[in-house]
Formats: sequence, structure tokens, C-alpha cells
Amino acid sequence: MTETHEDEQAAPAIKNSHLSAARQARNDEFYTQWADIEREMNAYLEFDPNVFRGKVILLPCDDPEWSNFAKFFALHFTDYGIKKLISTSYAPDSNPAGEYYRPTLFETEAPQFDDIKSRTRGRRFVLEPKDVSGDGVVNLDDLQWEYLDGDGDFRSAEVTALRDEADVVITNPPFSLFREFVDWLVAGGVEFSVVGNTNAIAYKEVFPLIVDDLLWKGATANATDMVFGVPKGFAVSEADRLKAKRLGYPSDAHYDYTRLGNSCWFTNLEHGRRHEPLQLMSAADNVKFSRHKEIRGIGYSRYDNYDAIEVPFVDAIPSDYHDVMGVPISFLDKYNPDQFEIVGIAKAPLGRPSKIYPRQVQVGATGGRSQVTKLNDGPAIRVEQPPEGKTYYEVGGGTYVQLYARILIRRKVAECRPS
Repeated sequence: MTETHEDEQAAPAIKNSHLSAARQARNDEFYTQWADIEREMNAYLEFDPNVFRGKVILLPCDDPEWSNFAKFFALHFTDYGIKKLISTSYAPDSNPAGEYYRPTLFETEAPQFDDIKSRTRGRRFVLEPKDVSGDGVVNLDDLQWEYLDGDGDFRSAEVTALRDEADVVITNPPFSLFREFVDWLVAGGVEFSVVGNTNAIAYKEVFPLIVDDLLWKGATANATDMVFGVPKGFAVSEADRLKAKRLGYPSDAHYDYTRLGNSCWFTNLEHGRRHEPLQLMSAADNVKFSRHKEIRGIGYSRYDNYDAIEVPFVDAIPSDYHDVMGVPISFLDKYNPDQFEIVGIAKAPLGRPSKIYPRQVQVGATGGRSQVTKLNDGPAIRVEQPPEGKTYYEVGGGTYVQLYARILIRRKVAECRPS
């Protein structure tokens, strides 16, 4: 398998037709662009110039003939001080996108080429500090490759053995297998940086790692568009194709391009941006001066089913409030573990609400009524009057509105200060 707003407008239930299609069709052929890889890796290098020095780097799901990950690290093999670079590819016949596969001259002109194995087996590529080509430098031309015994699935014993050899794993894993991929990384105890869907924050396999500070958001691409190449013939909406083109990626002879606005990096590699303290106003100043009408002159509401106040915007977090606050998931883009601690999430089934509602009546924006249990899915606020033109809930004689998932945080006592 080849590599592949902070308020209600930035809902964790972000809808994206491409990602839905990828999950349903198991078509995970999204190729990360060089610029996105470079920006993220530079952030780690700025924090620690030796982050990759003396390390074995594994790029699973990355065929150097197509993947920018392999090309990028081969180019920087010497200046990063990499000890060994390993890349693996997924067999075309095991991949729903295999219909797009055609062997290249790189493979067919190699003495080990086998027409059957080319389609049924994955490949392992290795770059070591040896000038195999004799051109005086170590780069992509010095990659050595061989067929794997299996199809190259990252869960296989032979690719897992490569993970156990590696110090760092970097890739864009299959969208449809992200949960399993994270489990696989954690089981290997490796450092990693991988591209994923922002919605993965709320996965039961991922959120506990965030709480325990074992995984965090990367330095780049948060709340911005990432562009991905897709095989020619893959369905791309015209709007996304045009957006990718405006971002500098018009369709070419090899790929069409699409943009995914809810993709980001997940990592356990340190970067300086996660240690930058948020500059915030006091609660009183937010009530007086906040640019958000939901806060200015009003203040903060309290959840009915979680012991926390609602802070609908990251820049409206009060600097002098020390109890639990519910903040948008986009808070994780700017989360500084020296300044705040994450105590939970207000979202079923991971959240631990203080109240469970019996079956309730959902009143839709157009007045339609139905019996549901949805009020238990996330944080709820009791209101005096039903909101106009919005969905609300009636239960136990009260009227409630439900919010999107919220990260529950508390300010640390020994808060970091700017140096």
C-alpha cells in the first residue's frame, strides 16, 4: 500500500468525500507532497539538529519510485547523518489501486526483476552510507532493493521486524488503517511522524496517547490544506482539483491532485512550536474585549453534563481560570504541555460525563421532532429559550443544546513563562 476552527466550524465530525471514499473502498493512494514533508521535518531539525543523526529510519508504505518520503530522505541522507534508510512497498495485487500499477524501468531493468513477484510481493529498499553508483555522493541512485517474501503489509512479520530495527518511522499510512498503524507504532516503541486525519484525535486508540503525552500534533499543516497526488483516473471533485491547482499543483502526466483540509501530522518527535505559551486575556478582559460575540458581554457557560465551563474559542481561554475548561479540538494545534494539562474529552464513548440523560426529544432546525439519545454524545448546555433555527433537545422538563466534542483542560500551577 503506497504512502499515502476551532469552533463549531471546525467540527471534529469534518466531512470529506475523499476520506470517506478511501475508507469504504480501501483506496489509500494519497501521495504526500515534498513541501509538506520538508516543512514538518524542518520543524524537528530546528528543535534538535541531530534528531535523525545515527538513526535507522523506516518508511513503510513508501515506494521510492512514487513516494516523496523516500526521495526526500535519500537526498538528505548525508547531511542528516542518517545511519540507514529502509523503505517498503505494497504489492499491487494486494492493493485496490493496483489497477493503476505499471512496472517502471527502475524495476524491469534490474537483474532481480520478476514479472510475477512484481505484482504479488512488496519490495524492500535500503540506503546505507555506501556510494554504490560511484558518483561520489550517497543518494537515491545508491538504493538497493529486493522482493519481500510477502506483500509488504506493515502488519506482516517481516515488515514488523524492520520496524523493530528502526529508530524512527515516518510515512503517510493508509487512511483506512490509521488506528491499527498507531497501535503498531506504539507496540514497537519507536519515534514516529505520520500523516493522518484530524478526526483521529478522538479515536480510542489515539486520544489516551495524547493525554499521556505520548503523541501530539505535528508542527505544520494544522487547520490548513494539504495537497495529495492521486493516481490518474481516481475520482477527484472539481472543486478540490481547482483548489489544488491554485495551491500550485495542477494535474500532470502522472498524477491528479486533491486537497484535504483536515489532514495533519501526528508525532512523538519534539518541536519548538509545542512549547510556545499561549498569550491569553483574563476572564474579565475577555468579557470586555473579546472579538467573539459569544463571549463579549456574556461570559462563559457551564456544561450540564460535564464539570467544566465552555470556552468555544482557543484565544478566549481565560488566563486566570484554574478549573476544568472545555475547548475546541483545534486547541491541540497550539497545546503547550508546560502550560496546560489535558484531563479528558467531552465525547462519547471516551468522555466521562457527570450525568446521563434518559431518552430525549430532538427538535430539528425546521421543527421536526424525534426520539433520540444523542444528547449523551457530547457536552450539553441547558438554555432558557429554544434557539431559533437550530437543533435542540427536550428532556426532564429542560431544554438543551449540544456542542461538538471538546478537549477538557486545566491550567498547570507552575505555568511556563516566555523566556
